[in-house]
Amino acid sequence: MISHNKPTLGKKEQSAASQVISSGHISQGEEVEKFENEFCEFLGLPEQHAVALSNGTSALFMALWSLNAKNKTVAIPVYVCSSLKNAVSMSQASELFIDNAPMSPNIDLKEVGGSHADIAIIPHMFGLPNEIKDFKKMEVIEDCAQSLGASIGNQKTGLIGSSGIFSFYATKLITSGGQGGMFVSKDKNLIDEVRDFREFDYRKDKKERFNYQMTDIQASIGRVQLKKLPFFLERREEIFNMYKDSGLDLIESNCEINTSAYYRAVINVDKPLRLKQQLLKSGISTIIPIEDWELLSDARKFKNSYELTQHTLSLPIYPSLTNSEISFIVKELDKLIR
Repeated sequence: MISHNKPTLGKKEQSAASQVISSGHISQGEEVEKFENEFCEFLGLPEQHAVALSNGTSALFMALWSLNAKNKTVAIPVYVCSSLKNAVSMSQASELFIDNAPMSPNIDLKEVGGSHADIAIIPHMFGLPNEIKDFKKMEVIEDCAQSLGASIGNQKTGLIGSSGIFSFYATKLITSGGQGGMFVSKDKNLIDEVRDFREFDYRKDKKERFNYQMTDIQASIGRVQLKKLPFFLERREEIFNMYKDSGLDLIESNCEINTSAYYRAVINVDKPLRLKQQLLKSGISTIIPIEDWELLSDARKFKNSYELTQHTLSLPIYPSLTNSEISFIVKELDKLIR
């Protein structure tokens, strides 16, 4: 069976985790701090401008909390995972659902800009950069769970809004051992507030905090993965181009100055559910990226998002996928859709 997605882990990650275990210090410590600063270096931020957290959802909640989102209105896409809605709910804010731009998996920025929202969460879906604009008084949180390493012009995603959040779940662009997240910001005041919230224990001031800490075991794996990220991104692009060169109708960025992370290889097809079932019989696992029942609000009200649920299928694209497996996938697709 060719999996739709899977982590690319090896002996270096195993060795790094083993060293932490042998050290006797496995909770948050030096490895977490090193991971944070190496992450800053990758993005082009000064040291101490990243805070490692337990997962991407906690990073998103922290981004909202740092902007005092309580009782405010937060614009979020309807075509996205439930984490965004959950984080808004946790922050005691009100969500304002926004449709996608036409023929795009990304939120419609014109609709965002014309809304009454106080804060907007802008994801870069499938690793395709969404060209964030200045919304004047509206704060922007970049959801970079699928876009680590992507850039808009010369600027990496995550650096354009008030803050950026990243996920290191098992099947993301890199993983820190199954779970993990990162909060980044150019604003050191926001960083300090989030870091203070994370350091929940042995505090005399009695402020409410919560344990969103990452462990040193996770961070040690994340550090190895971060070093491998340039190769991961290069290999993902190679696979994407192999699909593209075969004539498949892929969703991609239409802006030449942007660099995508190729988290997903999503094709436009008729009857994706049937194609998914047919491919599975050949030993190829695929997914509909977001199905209509997963949309965060009534599908009938969001035409562009609904259309994507009905006409897209995500193909395997991860660094350990072999060229022979890619050729087999293309060959099976050729039989079924041409």
